[in-house]
Amino acid sequence: MRPLLNSAFSRFLALASLCLLSACSSAPNKPQSSPLPNVSGSWNVKKAWTHQIGEVSTPLMASVHGQQLAIASTTGQLVLIDAVSGREVWRLNLGAPIQAGVGGDGQRFAVVTRNNELVTVESGRVIWRQTLSALSNTPPLVAGERVFVLTGDRAVSAFDGATGQKLWTQQRAGDSLVLRQAGLLMSLGDQLLVGWGGRLVSLNPLSGTVRWETLVGSTRGTNEVERLVDLVAGPSRIGNSVCVRAFQSAVACVDGLNGRMVWSRTAQGHQGLEGDAQTVWGVESDGKLLAWQRNSGAPLWVQDALRFRGLSLPLAWRQGLVVGDQEGWVHAISPKDGQVLNRIGTDGSAITGRPIAVGEILVVVTRSGGVFGFRPE
Repeated sequence: MRPLLNSAFSRFLALASLCLLSACSSAPNKPQSSPLPNVSGSWNVKKAWTHQIGEVSTPLMASVHGQQLAIASTTGQLVLIDAVSGREVWRLNLGAPIQAGVGGDGQRFAVVTRNNELVTVESGRVIWRQTLSALSNTPPLVAGERVFVLTGDRAVSAFDGATGQKLWTQQRAGDSLVLRQAGLLMSLGDQLLVGWGGRLVSLNPLSGTVRWETLVGSTRGTNEVERLVDLVAGPSRIGNSVCVRAFQSAVACVDGLNGRMVWSRTAQGHQGLEGDAQTVWGVESDGKLLAWQRNSGAPLWVQDALRFRGLSLPLAWRQGLVVGDQEGWVHAISPKDGQVLNRIGTDGSAITGRPIAVGEILVVVTRSGGVFGFRPE
C-alpha cells in the first residue's frame, strides 16, 4: 500500500515532479529547508583546487577514468581535468548548449546537445557528430568501442565509436510523457541494461535484441505525474547485484545476470542510489536519507535532519556518505547510522549531479559552474 504523505510533503512532491517534467530550477511555496544540523566534526577535508565551467542546469554528470574526469556545462564547455593536481588537460567549446553527458571510456567522450546532436570527442577535438531522433537527457554510454544513447522517444541506439556509423536502434513504445532527467543506461558484462518505463531491460549490445526484462515500478494513478515510473540514473552495482530506483515508486535490487528480482520496496524518491556490498542508500524527494540491507532490502536507518534541503544523489567516499544540497553545502553522513558528521561550503549554489570520487580527491560541481576539488586533511 502506498504510504500516506503529510500535506507539506504532498505539496512539495507535486511541485518537484512538475519541475522534473519541465526542467525548472525552483518551485514557489515549497516547504522551508531544515536548519543546518549540528555536526560532530569527525570528517575533515580541505579545498585543493577550483575551476569554473559555466552554468549547469541540464542533466549533466562526470565521467571518471583513472585520475582524470570529464565534466560539461550547459553553456557548451567540455573539460578534462587531472583531479590530483587540478590541472586542465584540455577544454573544448562545442558551440551549442549541452543537454546530456558526459559519457566516456578514457579515450573518447560523448555528449548530447540541445540541437539533438550526439557529439563524440577524442584528445580535445570533435571526431564525429550524429543527429538523433529525439532529445536525450541521459549521458551517452561509451563502452566496447561503441557509443550508446537513450533518447526521449524511448529508443536505444548504438554507434561505432570511431566513425559514428549507426549500428542499430531498438525502441519501446510507451507513455509519451517522459522525465526530463537522466534515465538508466549501463553496461554489465556482455549486456546493455536500460530503463524502459518502469522496466529494467537487458539488450545484446551487438544487435539490440532483448534478452530479459524485469518490472521494477508500476504506475500508481491516473494523472500524468503518477503514471511516470521511469528508472532513473544512478544504479548501484556490486558484482552482479544491480539496485535501481523507479521514479517516485520503488527501489529494488535485481540479479543483473538474469533479471531475477531479489527484493523491492516502495520509495518516494526521484534520484538514483549508492551502495556497497552490505548497504544501499538513497534520498527521498523530501530529503530524508534512507539505508537498506543490500541482500534483503530490510530498512536500517532514516535520517531526516536534512529534510527539504534539495539533496543530491549520495556518494560513499572513504568513511563517509557524501551528499550535496541546494545551498552549496556538502554534507558527510555516517553510513552506519546516518549521523551528520560535518559539512563544507562551496559557492552557495546547488550541488548538481552527484559528488564524484577520483581516488583520494572528492569533486563537486555547482549549478553556477563551480568545480571544487577536496582532499582529506
